[in-house]
Amino acid sequence: MSQKSADVRIDIVSDVVCPWCIIGFKQLERALLETGTTAQLHWHPFELNPGMAPEGENLREHLAAKYGTTPEGSKKARDQLTQMGNELGFAFNYADDMRMYNTFRAHQLLRWAQDFGKQHELKMALFAAFFTDRRDVSDPEVLAEVAGSVNLDVAEAQAVLEDGRFAQEVREEENFWTARGIRGVPAVVFNLEHLVTGAQGTENYKAVLQKVMALAASS
Repeated sequence: MSQKSADVRIDIVSDVVCPWCIIGFKQLERALLETGTTAQLHWHPFELNPGMAPEGENLREHLAAKYGTTPEGSKKARDQLTQMGNELGFAFNYADDMRMYNTFRAHQLLRWAQDFGKQHELKMALFAAFFTDRRDVSDPEVLAEVAGSVNLDVAEAQAVLEDGRFAQEVREEENFWTARGIRGVPAVVFNLEHLVTGAQGTENYKAVLQKVMALAASS
């Protein structure tokens, strides 16, 4: 994603344990490529499970308790996401013992990575760590290791998580978006004006991009 002289600014409110967030981004990424649009991309924090216990919860049990999802419905949804991911070049490796975790620490690390121009890379690595590798993205050691995989300093990542230097800033940013009505993710804002929610599909994102570009050109 271009960060200079981009055609469009895109702000994405999301969580790294949200499957539709990575699906939606991959659809958007393809739409950008197919329309030849460059984007200045900004990721923003959202916690799907802010009150979750440190040990997390079994994913299937969590979905059943939170949404009333049946075992059959859960399998169908996982199969659908896996197929969509494959078509978009992202691997979902669901398993019955997979767990859901809180992501407040992950968002703090993403805020830190922003200062080094590595936020997008880390975001993609965290999606893969959770959905592809089934890792605990609330664990500081795991998070620091993932940071190292995108050439961020592991020791500094550990220090960031230990001292919580970005905790308040992340909390304030979460509150900023929820105060503006964001209750579900992904939520994508184009040029600070046009909000699109949910994974819209590549063709719909292409239409949105074309509309946004036309409005920008006429202003």
